[in-house]
Amino acid sequence: MGLGDTLKRLFGKAKEEAAELGDKAGTMVDKVKEEAGEAWDKVEGKAGDVMETVKDKTGDAVDAAKEAADKTKDAAGEAWDKVEDKIDDIRGGAKDAAGDAADAAKDTAGDAADTAKDTAGEAADAAKDTAGDAADAAKDAADGS
Repeated sequence: MGLGDTLKRLFGKAKEEAAELGDKAGTMVDKVKEEAGEAWDKVEGKAGDVMETVKDKTGDAVDAAKEAADKTKDAAGEAWDKVEDKIDDIRGGAKDAAGDAADAAKDTAGDAADTAKDTAGEAADAAKDTAGDAADAAKDAADGS
């Protein structure tokens, strides 16, 4: 989870900063519009056609700045979505690996228990045979043969 949290924190911060930059760009655009409007009022009668051209260009610049700000916000959002997808993939892989490891441990423990049971049974049979042989030998010795 450390890697996932770190990536979320880093890309979350990047997303927030991109959103802040987009908001600042929008604010700056509004300020430029306001200042351009004030300048326009001061020189309107003196520069007629030239000012109309400037006004058109300023509007184009404002539109371009807003579009750039929107693209920045979108790109940050898309990057964040990709990071979240990757984190989910990593988490899923880790869960699968943990499940596989648990299954392998369970299988190994079962195999060990079966082997221990078999070995204990063989040891009991060997002890029984040895006890029987010892009893037969003791009987033979008592009979004098």
